[in-house]
Amino acid sequence: MNESAPQPASSVLALVEVSKQFAGVQALDNVSFDLAPGEIHALLGENGAGKSTLIKVMTGAYVPNAGHILCDGKPLSLHSPADAQAAGISTVYQEVNLLPNLSVAHNLYLGREPRRFGCIDWRTLHDRARVLLQRFHLDIDVTQPLSVYSLAIQQLVAIARGIDQSARVLVLDEPTASLDRDEVTLLFSLLRELKAQGMAIVFITHFLDQVYEISDRITVLRNGSRVGTFVKTQLPRHDLVGHMLGRELAVLEAEARDKPSATTGEPLLVASNVTSSNGLHGISFAVAKGQVLGLSGLLGAGRTEVCETLFGLASVTGGNVAIAGQAVMIHSPRQAVGHALALCPEDRKHDGIVGELSIRENLMLARQARQGWLKPVSRHEQQRLAQTMIADLQIACPNAEKAVGELSGGNQQKVVLGRWLITQPNVLILDEPTRGIDIGAHAEIIRLIRRLCAQGMTVIVASSEIEELLALCDQVVVMREKRVQAHLQGEQISEQHIMTAMASGAGT
Repeated sequence: MNESAPQPASSVLALVEVSKQFAGVQALDNVSFDLAPGEIHALLGENGAGKSTLIKVMTGAYVPNAGHILCDGKPLSLHSPADAQAAGISTVYQEVNLLPNLSVAHNLYLGREPRRFGCIDWRTLHDRARVLLQRFHLDIDVTQPLSVYSLAIQQLVAIARGIDQSARVLVLDEPTASLDRDEVTLLFSLLRELKAQGMAIVFITHFLDQVYEISDRITVLRNGSRVGTFVKTQLPRHDLVGHMLGRELAVLEAEARDKPSATTGEPLLVASNVTSSNGLHGISFAVAKGQVLGLSGLLGAGRTEVCETLFGLASVTGGNVAIAGQAVMIHSPRQAVGHALALCPEDRKHDGIVGELSIRENLMLARQARQGWLKPVSRHEQQRLAQTMIADLQIACPNAEKAVGELSGGNQQKVVLGRWLITQPNVLILDEPTRGIDIGAHAEIIRLIRRLCAQGMTVIVASSEIEELLALCDQVVVMREKRVQAHLQGEQISEQHIMTAMASGAGT
């Protein structure tokens, strides 16, 4: 599906049939995007959709392999961010990319400092900085290092810098992620002023409420391709969620799915009104032995935060967690492993594998950590366990000594799973277990999860793939803004119920 909203009469910036590859990976595939003067254009998509790559092409950080860029209908060649800034295109990233050791004022005008007799005119620089920040109602000492202020203030300073240096196009990547509601309201007021002055704004966010509050048009990317561009007022939220996830609400699967048998009895793991240091608010659920609990929700809804909190990567600040009827305090992954919990993280390359080590060495990391480094696992036992996991998980490799970084994504994921299965956990937490792997490996991992549940293991699966959750789960918790939006069980677990909960503000 590739729908298009009516294009504006003129575009200040247009990307035409742009493609970008990285080592054989197609990050963008024939994507077109246009931006009109005086428009706020939302760019949406899940992780891996291509948003970051597109804005880096748009702002000169990447040169596309195919396609071209137009400015006012004329070809524009961008080979660096400096080229983009010279063309009036400015970007503010979610990660504040300023210099914390420099003053607020210097950060605002870095590279554009007013000069007098060849030296920086600090008085003028400070005066300009104060005037600029007054637009944001920021009454702070601009002579102080940026590092003394909160992340929210640093983000507003970065946005102020972007607005001040952008004459025509402003790209905002998750600008509200660290702002409170009052700060968001102030930012949106400024964006409306800039829009009225003719500035074109690209707005990237995972907050759908904000998309519908501020944007004019919406472009959706999925798997490196453009799904379509839509006028906001003509795109219901349910349809938007369907475009982002690859399924329409009206197209529901009819075939029955084989689910693991739901185990009745006392819950093995219970979360009661849990709040956490990574932003969770009042999360509650209970899952029994042999059950699969699914965590659903759009990007940023809180799926990963639940996984991190259960595994001790974030602190429980309110409520409690109980395992087998006993309240537990888990402050670290080591304590989580001690309670027979295991976590396969979302980013296996960064947080899961050690690419330079062998399959055997990667498989043994959790077992050795649990046993203690003063009691090394013998080489013979390492080889036995590695061969068992390679056979059980069907890891495609010539031998256990092959570097894990040389395996395919699916086989790397199996190595991470195998590492934790060696520890024989009672609760296995899987954050996006099938992301970035091929269809065959996807099916194998689904079958493996079903087999583990049949053997009595409790599994928690955080996934953006609704079909995956429907195929696996005995219950599904739908997250929204780091709260439980809906708790679905039995016949309630359907694509329509899940997507409705994602898109609506009311519980199911």
